[in-house]
Amino acid sequence: MTARPVVVVGDVGLDVITRPSGDIRWHSDTPSAVALVPGGAGGNSASWLAGLGAEVTLVARVGDDAAGATCRGELEAAGVTCAFAVDPSLPTCMVVILLDAHGDRTMFPDRGANKAFSVADVDLASLGLPDEPRPHLHLSGYVLFDAGSRAAGLESLRQARSLGWTTSVDPQSPALIEREGVAAFLGWVDGVDLLLPNENEVAAFGGLDAVLGHAHEIVATYGAAGARWVGTGIDETAEAPVVENVDATGCGDAFNAGMLSAWLRGADRSEALRAGVAAGSAAAARVGARPG
Repeated sequence: MTARPVVVVGDVGLDVITRPSGDIRWHSDTPSAVALVPGGAGGNSASWLAGLGAEVTLVARVGDDAAGATCRGELEAAGVTCAFAVDPSLPTCMVVILLDAHGDRTMFPDRGANKAFSVADVDLASLGLPDEPRPHLHLSGYVLFDAGSRAAGLESLRQARSLGWTTSVDPQSPALIEREGVAAFLGWVDGVDLLLPNENEVAAFGGLDAVLGHAHEIVATYGAAGARWVGTGIDETAEAPVVENVDATGCGDAFNAGMLSAWLRGADRSEALRAGVAAGSAAAARVGARPG
């Protein structure tokens, strides 16, 4: 089977990853290891997809600045086709990421130009993708949670369905699910083919059963406990290998890419789950959210 192309809709930006050498000394200095790396949930998944051999186009919005040019250049070098709108005033997204000694992270995002991503930036039919093999749209939930970009996220899902594409959405944030409300989010994604939550997002929804009436199938990740794919008559699981968790940033984005790249090549659900777990585990073992 010829692999189906993927269109990713989501954030693009730069991550400032900070790993303190010990306890943070507030109101003073804490020596740290600091890295500036490409990021953004959309950019991360697109990079992993390209690295796994998928034909991938990223639809996003960046600033008219050096950071935006850097993001585009890095993605194109990785094999991603960039369909970017350029914002004349807002800067490219920047996220400060604070890592603890276990590799778990707290993020301080400034979405910048991403929050102005608009319906006018979405024209899937103009991307020049063939009708066969049927393309797939993957949407980052951050686009839906920001009131400024929500209409564009919903429009991307509407256009994909009208074109006969399959769709997937990663909720991305349990805190934002709780802020906006479960009912609101499930209304936005109602009818999606695949919903891709992590274990904290599953808990925020109130369990898998609360979601199954809105998504055709759910692929949930559980960190070191692996992943599970459920739907009507479907219940597949995959274990995760034991790895040192160096940096959890982007592990979910990598899992999405690994799973989708396999599934869109015609792999069965069990094989696709294992491919997703392998990519997510590889991301956890290195600093930064992109493939090495």
